[in-house]
Amino acid sequence: MGIEASWGFAVGSLPHGPRNLISDVPGVTVGHCTLADGEVQTGVTALLPHPGDLFHEKVPAAAHVINGFGKTTGLVQIQELGTLETPILFTNTLSVGAVYDALVRHMLALCPDICETTGSVNPVVCECNDSGLDDIRGLHVTGEHVRAALAGCRAGFAEGAVGAGRGMRCHGLKGGIGSASRRLELDGRAYHLGALVLSNHARFDDLILAGVPIRERLAAASVPPHQDRGSIITVLATDAPLTCRQLGRVARRAIVGLSRTGSYCGNGSGEIVIAFSTGYRIPHYPQGDVVALQAIHEDRIDLFFRAAAECVEESVLSSLLHAETVTGRGGRTVRSLADLLREAKGEC
Repeated sequence: MGIEASWGFAVGSLPHGPRNLISDVPGVTVGHCTLADGEVQTGVTALLPHPGDLFHEKVPAAAHVINGFGKTTGLVQIQELGTLETPILFTNTLSVGAVYDALVRHMLALCPDICETTGSVNPVVCECNDSGLDDIRGLHVTGEHVRAALAGCRAGFAEGAVGAGRGMRCHGLKGGIGSASRRLELDGRAYHLGALVLSNHARFDDLILAGVPIRERLAAASVPPHQDRGSIITVLATDAPLTCRQLGRVARRAIVGLSRTGSYCGNGSGEIVIAFSTGYRIPHYPQGDVVALQAIHEDRIDLFFRAAAECVEESVLSSLLHAETVTGRGGRTVRSLADLLREAKGEC
């Protein structure tokens, strides 16, 4: 359920999709595997761009690094070739290797031609550091958890402290997975643009909640002081036919949504954006010397810039408002924004 229906916080002016999730882009699904057991507060989240053979039917894509304090894999090839050919997986920083290995095995099982009769594969794995709540040094994420997240992908998925978001902290509060969408119209046809974030960044006193500084809503709230060291991964998806160059332009507007929530992208915070379109597919094996690509007219791209900014802003807030209070490593507790707002209203 969107934050406007649940909390009355309206973000932007564009209409949202039926779920107000990135899965309003047809074919996009998300799955989680959550590890929540005492000192272990972590997990894996998987995003599938379409339900078909992604390696042989690639989608146009772009990557943009706002601040490069991160360990994401696969961005170099996305930037060079402009395509995405695997699911996008999210986890904690020290589990990137294990998740990468499991994603490689997943793709090899699906595509016997990889490194046999054709080239290699470009696995995309994204991370944020959840060591504040999670025993990250224990390396608890395994291939089994990756397979569970991939198998659980669906259009209706949970937000908040789930999957890779289980141990994440956003603006000093409990963060994690957040998502939102916007409905757009081109030539009388409805399209969607959606965002999904793994939020683990920024400071409490900088938080802006739907245009209102957090201290105006929660003047007495006490949150331990902290630096902006965390990161946020943002994925943007659309079913409109954008080229990889146009997707790069849209990806660069994610910073607008982050800024509207009060983030200033600190030195120790990695801000990485991946954008893709399901509007057309690019075959792995050429069927001719020329590939026909589609594009929207550049005079219409402002609509996508606005949608990206609104979706990213709402996704960050949604990650905060869907996450519950979590106690993890060393007995440390990170509060939920939802709990603080209810307490301020005298509801609990």
